[in-house]
Amino acid sequence: MATFSYTIPLPIRCSTTGNKQDPKKQNLNKIKITGTPTRSVKVDTLSQTAGVAKTSVASVENGHISKEQIRQNIPTKKQFVDYHRQGLIVEGGVGYRQTVVIRSYEVGADKTATLESILNLLQETALNHVWMSGLLSNGFGATHGMMKNNLIWVVSRMQVLVDQYPIWGEIVEIDTWVGASGKNGMRRDWLIRSQATGHVFARATSTWVMMNEKTRRLSKMPEEVRTEISPWFIEKQAIHEDVPEKISKLDSNAKYVNSNLKPKRSDLDMNQHVNNVKYVRWMLETIPDQFLESHQLSGIILEYRRECGSSNIVQSLCEPDEDGILNSGLKQNNDMSPLNRFSLASEIMEGNGLLGSLDKVPLRYTHLLQTQGDTQNEEIVRGKTTWKKKQSNIELSNMPFSI
Repeated sequence: MATFSYTIPLPIRCSTTGNKQDPKKQNLNKIKITGTPTRSVKVDTLSQTAGVAKTSVASVENGHISKEQIRQNIPTKKQFVDYHRQGLIVEGGVGYRQTVVIRSYEVGADKTATLESILNLLQETALNHVWMSGLLSNGFGATHGMMKNNLIWVVSRMQVLVDQYPIWGEIVEIDTWVGASGKNGMRRDWLIRSQATGHVFARATSTWVMMNEKTRRLSKMPEEVRTEISPWFIEKQAIHEDVPEKISKLDSNAKYVNSNLKPKRSDLDMNQHVNNVKYVRWMLETIPDQFLESHQLSGIILEYRRECGSSNIVQSLCEPDEDGILNSGLKQNNDMSPLNRFSLASEIMEGNGLLGSLDKVPLRYTHLLQTQGDTQNEEIVRGKTTWKKKQSNIELSNMPFSI
């Protein structure tokens, strides 16, 4: 009878209350597993509640465990602590919290985290949440029931509000949780805060729906999937929005246009379509450099219309929201004549050096990404960005912390 064996490294939970470790727990760092090709292999994982090894089952296919299964070691049961990812289950056993250090490659020239880095952290913590739930199958965040029905998650709407950007080397905590969104959707929210001060850097919310991976059509949520995920739902919102803001569609008359944008292979995710972060990059690159040098993004809303593949040619359109700036300007300058108010707003949008007069007024842009075809352009995503004047280092150091 053939046998097989391999070694699995496991983290050891250390106590801060004493200097000695339990010798029995020290022996858990390496466990040699021997079995037959016709049986399941039991893999030990660490449980927060018991503080000891907890058994879960990894499947054996065709008489052996695949290298991918060994390398990933996807949990088949709910986990409470993930030492490798610095994550743990919170909110009564259904929310997720991960501790992250802002790395050098996640910041820009000003040593603060970029919006792209924040979006990547949101995506990573969402997937890690599903990972620890024990529901993750081989798909990109898909559950076992979803895989049986050839379903994948696609985001239909996302909103991010940024009060302040974390700095290089800062330790942040990211909380994420899910809730119901209508009959066939799911809402996922996030909070990003400083571990040192408790200051909330950013809030985010998103709406997700299911799409058939083969037909690329939206699908209703099967009861099997609803049964899997509904126990994880929380009735809490990171961003309260009574009526979602509608984003108008831009046309070829938009003020700023970038054409002939071609996705690269590195832009594709595991579902074989362009990653959401790439969409944001295309949008922001359309905004004039002079504006970006003096302003930072404080909010973004994205409405997704269709997926974008590697064969698509993309066009990015951008239009300053002059009405919004004019209305904001009126609140700040009630003594100005209507003509002067309009002139001021126009000069601000042209970047003629008058931005300082409205430092505290948020400026907005409307965006559209669309496929660039010979006869017809199809919408990929609509967007709305909100901006505020960049603060100096002195202003940042004098900011009060909210705990």
